[in-house]
Amino acid sequence: MRSVNHVASRAKRKKMMKHAKGYFGRRKNVWTVSKNAVEKGWQYAYRDRKVKKREFRSLWIQRINAGARVYGMSYSQFMGKLATAGIEINRKVLADLAMNEPKAFKAIVDKVK
Repeated sequence: MRSVNHVASRAKRKKMMKHAKGYFGRRKNVWTVSKNAVEKGWQYAYRDRKVKKREFRSLWIQRINAGARVYGMSYSQFMGKLATAGIEINRKVLADLAMNEPKAFKAIVDKVK
């Protein structure tokens, strides 16, 4: 007779089914369907952790561009002048200043003009 470790295989399935909690229809309670759904979800999660970084950078650029255009400068001109002025502030901080601290952002713009 073949020895099968039912305790371990059941535990493995149970762990996977726990991840499928909250899914709709057979995705939540049928082993093969939920296993595929969970694995696909993990693929999306892995991919989108990278996509998230791109999307935030693009959002920051849009906000800096909007802030710079108020003072008659495009994004590329502003970033170019920042570099030549030797001011090293990352886009995340610049975008935050442009949105929430317009006076501080204006001070940076005046400095590079």
